Amino acid sequence: MNNPIKNWWPSPAKLNLFLHINGRYKNGYHQLQSLFQILDYGDELAFDVNASGKITLADPISGVVDEDNLIIKAALLLKQSLPATQSNGLGCTIHLRKRLPMGGGIGGGSSNAATTLLVLNKLWGCHLSAEKLAALGLTLGADVPIFIQGKTAFAEGVGEKLQPVSLPTKTYLILFPDSHVSTAEIFSLAELPRNTAKIDFSDYSFANTHNDCQQLVCDRYPNVAKALHWLLEYAPSRMTGTGACVFAIFEHHQEALDVQALLPKGTTSFVANGVNTSLLHSQIQAQIY
Repeated sequence: MNNPIKNWWPSPAKLNLFLHINGRYKNGYHQLQSLFQILDYGDELAFDVNASGKITLADPISGVVDEDNLIIKAALLLKQSLPATQSNGLGCTIHLRKRLPMGGGIGGGSSNAATTLLVLNKLWGCHLSAEKLAALGLTLGADVPIFIQGKTAFAEGVGEKLQPVSLPTKTYLILFPDSHVSTAEIFSLAELPRNTAKIDFSDYSFANTHNDCQQLVCDRYPNVAKALHWLLEYAPSRMTGTGACVFAIFEHHQEALDVQALLPKGTTSFVANGVNTSLLHSQIQAQIY
């Protein structure tokens, strides 16, 4: 099984185009609605499959130990889900090209985990269904299933009930305001709105939706508020998820690039197009491995 690295696999970002909190379940989790927009930009992973029985990351992430790394955890989880007779000896060295900022609410870690599950499922010959992979992924994080499914989707429940949808192609300018927002902190705040009325996707428009977490985050993280205020001068804009990234929507790619060029020096940003199917899934379906 000592194969050379053949491919870099996409690990795309996502945006929450809106986030409505509709209530709370008895177990404390929040009931929400959101619209996950998959982007054509993200990290990349490569998998050097071997028979060592060990999972290693060739490019460690600064400040993240292996025990907490979602890439390592996903590979181990997949391996542990298999019968011992099948998993014995399965190993891999994983390479990472990191482009997405950590802690930005654009799904970097969750996407890395999903790419790991999907690609190793193929390379190791596990033959697990997408539903099984999504169930495994959900134990790693609420955002992992959207990347397993690989489709832009209307989400409900805690974010795991996904209805694939087709959206018109838009271009997004995403800013990372150098703040790390704690999702647990925001969702624990007493003043967090928890009674937004549910909508049907057929009634969705950007203008008639919002992000229930946005104001609370802006009140507590001045850099997020400043970045959002800056973007709103140029295009419809919003915070994604619980932050810290904020985004603006443009009809044309060049418009987004023109505004990006006006950003203050040193601002972390990228421009990406929305896609209805993840580039990872397109690559997997083409069986390029």
